[in-house]
Amino acid sequence: MPDSLGGLRLAGAVPLDPKPAAPPPPPNPGPAIAGAGGGAPAGAGTATGPVVIDVTEASFEADVVNRSMQVPVVLDFWASWCGPCKQLSPVLEKLAADDGGRWILAKIDVDANPQLAQAAGVQGIPTVKAVVGGRIIGEFTGAVPEREARAWLDQLLSVVAEATGDAPGGVPGGAPQQDPYLAAAEDALAQGDLDTAVESYRARLDEAPGDPEATLGLARAELLRRVRDHDPARIRARLAADPDDIEAAIAASDLRLAEGDTPGALADLVALVRRTSGPEREQVRAHLVGLFQALGEEDPAVAPARRSLAAALF
Repeated sequence: MPDSLGGLRLAGAVPLDPKPAAPPPPPNPGPAIAGAGGGAPAGAGTATGPVVIDVTEASFEADVVNRSMQVPVVLDFWASWCGPCKQLSPVLEKLAADDGGRWILAKIDVDANPQLAQAAGVQGIPTVKAVVGGRIIGEFTGAVPEREARAWLDQLLSVVAEATGDAPGGVPGGAPQQDPYLAAAEDALAQGDLDTAVESYRARLDEAPGDPEATLGLARAELLRRVRDHDPARIRARLAADPDDIEAAIAASDLRLAEGDTPGALADLVALVRRTSGPEREQVRAHLVGLFQALGEEDPAVAPARRSLAAALF
């Protein structure tokens, strides 16, 4: 699967800002996606009933959270004014029909359901997110060819099957057998061996590109390793001499994050995106997206920071 689908993919997407005025949101906000539902992950069975459904804020809990306890639910965030959405949606609908209920396609109109788009941290559309067991475990943004969407879905179904013991890597009716690379990474982290953890996560991603557990683990291990190697006094001295020292500013945000000030660390980088351009802006943006991956969608600071980043970029 292409690396571009492993995390946030803005190529080919339309930002939410330049759109026609959306209808006013309903009086009651929709449920938050991250952390919704605390049940066990969905199984690798098949769904009964329609495989393509329209979801609203009122039906989200029943149609997405509850269903995702039994079968993966793929969210398609779209709008009628979005050209790329008109390219991607038919592809997803075809693939859902082809797979015969192995997963459900839940279509969400962002204009009619702005609270859901906000809760999911949607920056541009089309955005596709996979929900399993009430939690987002993977995503991509932008119109992609059918072969890339197919590869992303195959990886999603493989991960779910492994986790539920319905694939060669699992034990039916028992605890799933953990991938050896992931097990090695966890052992290394427990011993404080960050270099080995990074190598193990990368080996898993070489074997299974886009694996959500390895993607998240790698981002966190790399963050811990960077913080370990930072010299706070030297970084402060560099910033005092040049407040626009990109490398020093990025390192300072890592340290601030490690100290527990997540909103402040992300806000610093968004401000840096606003002040930079060209390759420097892309360097800061990429680092910020990496921090989003390390923190995970459930972190309350991530969604507002994503929106601030989108505003800074567009």
